[in-house]
Amino acid sequence: MNHFNLLTTDPNSKARAGVLHTDNGDIETPIFMPVGTQGTVKALEQRELVELGAHIILGNTYHLYLRPGEEVLSRLGGLHRFMNWQKPILTDSGGFQVFSLKELRTITEEGVAFASHLDGSRHFFSPERVIEIERCIGSDIMMVLDECTPYPATYDYAKDSMERSMRWAQRCKDAWVNSDDRYGHKQLLFGIGQGSTFKDLRRASLEALIDIDFPGYAIGGLAVGEPAEAMYETVDLSTDVLPADKPRYLMGVGTPQNLLECIERGVDMFDCVMPTRNARNATLFTTYGKINLRNAKFKFTDTPIDDTINSYASRNFSLAYIRHLFNVEEILALQLATQHNIAFYLWLVKTARIHIFAGTYMAWKQEFLAQFNAGIP
Repeated sequence: MNHFNLLTTDPNSKARAGVLHTDNGDIETPIFMPVGTQGTVKALEQRELVELGAHIILGNTYHLYLRPGEEVLSRLGGLHRFMNWQKPILTDSGGFQVFSLKELRTITEEGVAFASHLDGSRHFFSPERVIEIERCIGSDIMMVLDECTPYPATYDYAKDSMERSMRWAQRCKDAWVNSDDRYGHKQLLFGIGQGSTFKDLRRASLEALIDIDFPGYAIGGLAVGEPAEAMYETVDLSTDVLPADKPRYLMGVGTPQNLLECIERGVDMFDCVMPTRNARNATLFTTYGKINLRNAKFKFTDTPIDDTINSYASRNFSLAYIRHLFNVEEILALQLATQHNIAFYLWLVKTARIHIFAGTYMAWKQEFLAQFNAGIP
């Protein structure tokens, strides 16, 4: 069964609009997924996420495996029930977190041995074990275990890493097929393309994943330090290779411009900690650019954050007030800034979708980025 319906493609680019169907709800694409690493999107209630129009959030297998752990999640009915979230959840396999440990992990053909960043305890992730953990979490979309190749990497390193990740992808697929869905809903599995910025390796990786056959595909190993143009070229190549009737997910990307450039190149799904992390550091994304509320020029600015964005925070509080909240270290500052930034990212992909349907995506994108980069309210 194909869980993705491609509805239209922009006449002047590869930008697409579709619907990804899950048992916990439909996801209109292109979509941005707020990151809820440990079963929460930092500084936001689940109620607020629903009100902001979030169709899906992201959790992390590595962190949820360590805390609260499989026993808690299993006994309390999975992550949806545990955190009282009725919409879809995607879980990263934890590969990025494990491989970022560097000095605390060892990679073999069987999997990855690593030490917890919390207490130094030893653990092992094999492809099969990761699928078992993600089944326990109960995510609607599970990701295969892969190695996120660092940048820069030598060709030989990238090739060996990619080929091992493809063998792991097959093992993940086998484990998924031979295990049961949990908690009464279907759990999909996405493959992840690797190969750094080497075009032949990227193509080989994606062709291998297509042969294995997954319900969806991710483009991994980007936004790790490579130049933006190299990222865009890799995305462009990847979407040329990937099947049109399956969703395409670009992992860990990124800025508003990154999203629009990669939507243009045919990507459907995105996640990034940027809107929430920036919010907690007093940086807001608006339709007139990125602003730092620590700047003294906002001390007397008695206008809302951004009237274009339809959220409670965006329209009801002045920049001067939120700046004051940050200066006196009030928790409300984090809440309001995060609510606005997530609202902005969701507005961005929703507006992109509207213009894809209208056939005006490229003209809108150019106009929006000109305004955003000019920083003029």
